[in-house]
Amino acid sequence: MSFRTIQWRDDKVVMIDQTRLPAEEIYNEYSDYQGVAQAIRGMIIRGAPAIGVAAAMGVALGARDIQASDHESFFREFETICDIIAGTRPTAVNLFWAIQRMKRMAEAHRTLPLPTICKILIAEAIRVEEEDLAICKAIGANGAKLIPQGATILTHCNAGGLATAGYGTALGVIRAAHEAGKGIKVFADETRPWLQGARLTAWELMKDNIPVTLISDNMAGYFMKKGEITCCVVGADRIAANGDTANKIGTYSVAVLAKEHGIPFCVAAPSSTFDLSIPDGSHIPIEQRSPEEVVNGFGRRTAPEGVKVYNPAFDVTPARYIAAIITERGVIQRPTTETIQRHFAERA
Repeated sequence: MSFRTIQWRDDKVVMIDQTRLPAEEIYNEYSDYQGVAQAIRGMIIRGAPAIGVAAAMGVALGARDIQASDHESFFREFETICDIIAGTRPTAVNLFWAIQRMKRMAEAHRTLPLPTICKILIAEAIRVEEEDLAICKAIGANGAKLIPQGATILTHCNAGGLATAGYGTALGVIRAAHEAGKGIKVFADETRPWLQGARLTAWELMKDNIPVTLISDNMAGYFMKKGEITCCVVGADRIAANGDTANKIGTYSVAVLAKEHGIPFCVAAPSSTFDLSIPDGSHIPIEQRSPEEVVNGFGRRTAPEGVKVYNPAFDVTPARYIAAIITERGVIQRPTTETIQRHFAERA
């Protein structure tokens, strides 16, 4: 890949500004945790795994800059930093997974000198990024086996290198199938209102010379009915214990259409995206975003002043619509509470 989504460089967090794509490939540098928190909140970085990496790095930046002479003061401020980063976006569980991982690492070394704790946290944040890249490669390898030769794959939103530390989850499957010489093609939904499919997925796939056709969200059923789509592969922001999956708004509609037309609908996500503490999708918090994203997206008003707007960022696809969940550990066919429990138990 010819770009880096996020990395720790020269004691700063460097990330590609996804709000500027595809017109400009701009990299922002952040030297404090407040900047990283704002980047997560403002969609400069997005996608559940990438948000997890950013959260870990933000925590490390914040810990490094704490001015404390004793451990009690340090850990009190450390908790505040973690709470601020946790408050940026509520749906993507990788955010909270990464923060808890950093907390456990700090607690495990609580008695060491404060500068040593900070160095350990920086090393752990970098490790989160490195592990995510390896995980995505494994997801791609596992998922590529499910993709038929010559398939046309529909994907929704962006679950590629931009949504992870690199390579991608859903696009990791697509990349791996392409690298295996399967002669695939991709249909990318626009994914309104942020147009992640149009701005980001199309940009990524074109960079990798993977054939991609852009369609608007309301065209998916048309192409399914015509028999032009072989399968669907999407990412996830949180997966409940029974397999219900939260992903970018519009995913549920794609899944229902796929079911109607007998098209396999697959989810690709790392194990860290599972939230086994909740039984089903009704417990997943759904982020509500500004009406301006709908009526004044990208600086041009497209609706009357004063119109009422709902703008949920995610929806939940029930597990019964999902043919398989692809993780770095393997493939969960027809996910249920039982098959998911078995998946984690067998690979513990």
